[in-house]
Amino acid sequence: MTAPHRPRTSTERLAVRRVEDGDVRPGRDEVVVEEPMEIRAGPAGAPDEGLTALAVVMRTPGNDFELAAGFAVTEGIVAEPSDIRSVAYCGLPPEEQEYNVVTVRISGEVDLDRHRRTMFTTSSCGVCGKASIDAVEVACPHVPAAAPVAASLIADLPARLRERQTLFEQTGGLHAAGLFTTTGRLRVVREDVGRHNAVDKVVGWAVQQGALPLDDHLLVVSGRASFEIIQKAAIAGIAIVVAVSAPSSLAVTAAERLGVTVVGFARRGRFNVYSRPDRITTSPS
Repeated sequence: MTAPHRPRTSTERLAVRRVEDGDVRPGRDEVVVEEPMEIRAGPAGAPDEGLTALAVVMRTPGNDFELAAGFAVTEGIVAEPSDIRSVAYCGLPPEEQEYNVVTVRISGEVDLDRHRRTMFTTSSCGVCGKASIDAVEVACPHVPAAAPVAASLIADLPARLRERQTLFEQTGGLHAAGLFTTTGRLRVVREDVGRHNAVDKVVGWAVQQGALPLDDHLLVVSGRASFEIIQKAAIAGIAIVVAVSAPSSLAVTAAERLGVTVVGFARRGRFNVYSRPDRITTSPS
């Protein structure tokens, strides 16, 4: 029996019971959709059955090709973005197509088995499911020096990101990642149930635009700055990561090693700088 075709959607309206001051009434609420997406990879020209299943990520449907392309770059599966020859949904018949399997065809030789995850990646933790903690370390270049950025500009970015979180407005259940230039120009915002997925979508957008490396850009994330987000930023060449919440200790250690400036608790015009403070300038009092 084949599965019916379902249109892609990022949110779903569900029946709920609203409780307030002892009063219970029925209602409906918009919730974010979370579904698994399998990423398969292999040589350009290979048939679908000849591809290697690399990982299953729990993500919000939408911008799936950007997510897959970003994943391929930030996980070190391809040495260069130009190695990605095509990204597509698995070639299933329409009556079976659930749009939850994405194939990435690449040029050159790569040991795909080395990158394969042993189980699915949850939306809350991108590192879960690695074959070993050693596999988390991928070849990251040291991010080169970038032009200093004004503290006033950085303080303004989280609010500007929040203004563009359209799905969060509907559901309250999504993370966001935004890419800004060092002059404050917004390039792109992507949302997902997973912080790392949102970052991969942003990097995947840059891959499709031919915009890597992003050394004159800042990455702004709606949640905390994890080790994996710093790693992904470094691979994309991003010099400054701004987080609304806290960074982890491992994230700060990695940022120091990779040359990334980490800003945390960026809220209401305030923030903390945890690494490479030389990239941020403040005007005299």
